[in-house]
Amino acid sequence: MDWDSALAGFETYLRVERAHADKTVTTYLRDVVGFRASVTARPKPVPLDRLDTIDVREHLAGLFGTNDPTTIGKKLSSIRAFFRFLARRGVLDGNPAKVIRGPKKKRGLPRALDVDDAFRLVEAPTATGARTHRRLGANEQVRHAAIRLRDRAIFETLYGAGLRVSEVCGLDLGDLDRARYGTMLIAVRRGKGGKRRDVPVGGQAVAALDGWLAVRADLAPDGAHVFVNRDGGRLTPRSVQRAVRAWCTAAGVVVPATPHALRHSYATHLLDEGVDLRSIQELLGHASLSSTQIYTKISLDHLTKVYDGAHPRAKADAPLPK
Repeated sequence: MDWDSALAGFETYLRVERAHADKTVTTYLRDVVGFRASVTARPKPVPLDRLDTIDVREHLAGLFGTNDPTTIGKKLSSIRAFFRFLARRGVLDGNPAKVIRGPKKKRGLPRALDVDDAFRLVEAPTATGARTHRRLGANEQVRHAAIRLRDRAIFETLYGAGLRVSEVCGLDLGDLDRARYGTMLIAVRRGKGGKRRDVPVGGQAVAALDGWLAVRADLAPDGAHVFVNRDGGRLTPRSVQRAVRAWCTAAGVVVPATPHALRHSYATHLLDEGVDLRSIQELLGHASLSSTQIYTKISLDHLTKVYDGAHPRAKADAPLPK
């Protein structure tokens, strides 16, 4: 099999057998074409059926300096998929890229809002009350008011319970439990890795949820979803992302925020108030404590900034006593 036949077969494999989207197929093919250009441009081009681990490593080494680790890792994934296809077609005895580990990615700190910005964002949908829009009919006025209450309830749940946006969108009415411990518990049944956990919800979030559920029928007379769109279907994470951006602008929150930023803010603010890491791990649904420990770095950064801005001896150029 030559390169052109291999690439054509690989494209068919991605589209038909793997059912990948057009954009994904284009990315895979572009990465493999780049690999082909690398190995065929050598003084002694390597035949397709003789490619090995060294050839892949040399190609990846040439990508450093012009590509970040995340991009190199994605290109390696594309090459792995290509070799897996060739192995299944009998062109290669195995997958020479299988044993290669991708470059270590630099892990950035999650973005968290300060308490004031978090409050402004969460309260934004109802901070000005229900506005009257002259161009909207009576029914649309009702639906518009319901959406404001829905967005407030979503934001309160993201910040008040630390849920992922996918977990919030996946909530059903049966997941809200008021019967235990004198507060509301949310049963997260669609958590990461399919794990279930029960998360307590604060009074502000409970009040916001009650306000939304009282008018939910204006958008969805029936159905089991807690949060619904204008048509009564389950709300999507993308819709929540758009709502967060819009209400950030309306509230004057300068720091760019996402639904996940409210989850990060939840964890960071709990840690700032003295909650232990193990408890935060359970609340967030992290499988490993190492995933939760990143919030200690955020809090230390915050404390350092507070110290530098407030302590009279923090500045290096502070006048020395005579």
